[in-house]
Amino acid sequence: MQQKIIFFAIIALVGISVNYAYSQEMSLATFQETAQIIIDKRISQNVTSSITLQSTSIQEIKIPAELEQRIRENGNISAVVITNQDKCVLGVSGESCILINVKRNPEDTNILKIQNSTLKISEQFIDEINGIFDTKAKLHSTFIQPSDETNTALQTSGVISGKGTISAAYTMPMEDTDSMYEKISAILIPKAIRDSGGFYDAARNLSTEENAKMTFSIIPADSKSLLQLRVSTTYSGIAPDIDRINPLEFLKTDVLKRSEYFSTGFYPLNSIIQVAVLSSENTNISDVAGDIIPTQIIDNEKIPIDVTKNGWVFDPEEGQLIQGKYIFGKETTVNGDELRFSLGGENLKAEKQELDESILVVVIITIVAIAAALFYLKGYKK
Repeated sequence: MQQKIIFFAIIALVGISVNYAYSQEMSLATFQETAQIIIDKRISQNVTSSITLQSTSIQEIKIPAELEQRIRENGNISAVVITNQDKCVLGVSGESCILINVKRNPEDTNILKIQNSTLKISEQFIDEINGIFDTKAKLHSTFIQPSDETNTALQTSGVISGKGTISAAYTMPMEDTDSMYEKISAILIPKAIRDSGGFYDAARNLSTEENAKMTFSIIPADSKSLLQLRVSTTYSGIAPDIDRINPLEFLKTDVLKRSEYFSTGFYPLNSIIQVAVLSSENTNISDVAGDIIPTQIIDNEKIPIDVTKNGWVFDPEEGQLIQGKYIFGKETTVNGDELRFSLGGENLKAEKQELDESILVVVIITIVAIAAALFYLKGYKK
């Protein structure tokens, strides 16, 4: 289930990530900035907030063209990841990691053959990766990803992996997230985007939080790779007490601005905020401070009728999994007062359902920009 979700999500993003428009006024750019808040009242009791900058263009997230091509055309690599996420794989603690995730060769029938095949591939790339990012990561171990894909996704902070994947784990001294983000973003993000502020500045601010972690991922697809720079932080044990939600509280900012990189045109779907709430009991949305955008139902999904309007789209808006996406429309900033909403206390008639692991995986690994892709794929027109 997870692999199918990942596959179609990436294809949706990569397949439409060239600049084009249904009208002269609305376009979708390759560069996307997203913020995500996950309030998990069901399992971890934690709140996780993150900001992701991503693109399929190596001009907007700069990695050498030859390296990107070699990774993509290798055919055996599912992701390359640089992270200071603690315990990036089992057995690693207190160190930053470079993970080269390799698809398992079905002809490898024992652990030794699996390790040798994985290292044969990863060793083709690790020296060049170390050179690009000025790191000195050394081989720690090869790790066969467990079949519990949900735990894997959580432990690697959104790293795409799963059953049948082997990680070649290279480790290096742990680095503070704020200094690591400054260093990596200076290498990856062009000055034109860094100087444009927006979610980049918000991520920079979030990186100074005590529990903040950083991950950069190269996720190869058929014709392009999805490049993601992500900063996240976790607030432990506070989810059960949250009934009134201000997303910016968890992003540690009073105002969230869109990047001025989009100021040359109308790119309403390239900056999105998403909030997901997981609960053991049915709940619903109530008392929304800002506007709720009128929607139409296409393929059982709510799609905004007019993305020039700013406001929320909640889908679903009741049950054990609630998801809200905030769209800026023609606005360039939003503050906490415009984003606040509450969880209702009324008893819902909907039948209680168990949340299976596949639902949690959707929440954890889905990047908000996928929603933007779907708006286009489903035939939205202004």
